[in-house]
Amino acid sequence: MTNTVHTLALDSGGLDVTVDDRGEGRPFLLLHGGAGPQTVGPFGGRLADERPARVLTPVHPGFDGTARPDWITDIPALARVYGHLLDALGLTDVTVVGNSIGGWIAAELALLGSDRISGVVLVNAAGIQVPGHPVADPFALTPAELSALAFHDAARYAVDPTALPEAARAAMAANRAALRVYSGDHAMQDPTLRERLAKATHPVLVVWGESDQVVDVDYGRAYAAAFPDARFELLRHSGHMPQIEAPAELLDLIWEFATGPGHEGRGIPGR
Repeated sequence: MTNTVHTLALDSGGLDVTVDDRGEGRPFLLLHGGAGPQTVGPFGGRLADERPARVLTPVHPGFDGTARPDWITDIPALARVYGHLLDALGLTDVTVVGNSIGGWIAAELALLGSDRISGVVLVNAAGIQVPGHPVADPFALTPAELSALAFHDAARYAVDPTALPEAARAAMAANRAALRVYSGDHAMQDPTLRERLAKATHPVLVVWGESDQVVDVDYGRAYAAAFPDARFELLRHSGHMPQIEAPAELLDLIWEFATGPGHEGRGIPGR
């Protein structure tokens, strides 16, 4: 595992992006949700250890003590940052995998049409509006209430902030503040996104933990239906973060999607 800081020269200014880079082989860009990179770190390690995969997990600016420039205020801006990151690293045939708001970022990345991306995996993603299926507002819930909605087995996986060291509680508060900026005026939703997804050209896999009450299963099915080329897979005994509750099953689905029939040459310029 190597933590690397990549300095990107963007139109709006320079930006340092911290990336956990591990493994060798087929490239994956793994995008974390609002609880921070630790929610996907162990899964990224498992993917890199069990498959010939290079897994890059960036820290969204503002999370885990990183700086967030004032001009990065929404999910589309984050997607553009990661598009530039792929350019800077010269990667091709990249499978983008995102959970929760990371899935929202992945959806926006799909709309950029980058030739470097071969496919996109959304794992219990937020971001769209589905009438009758609202996204739970994380800012209106206590950590215990949010865990009860997020996990199939909340008693096993829930975190009690009061039991954490002061530094850990401060980091959680900073992550929450960054999430509030990125979530926008509509609390984890962009009213324009669902319609815009019809323009996506990459193949998409939408994976959903069946027990998720943050974004429910019908919300996930609507997400898949919004893309021209997507399939939907349901994971039982899992909630909002299958990478924690059902990592083996999720890994198999992602790997099959990334390497299955039709992947050859996707996202590679000139093919």
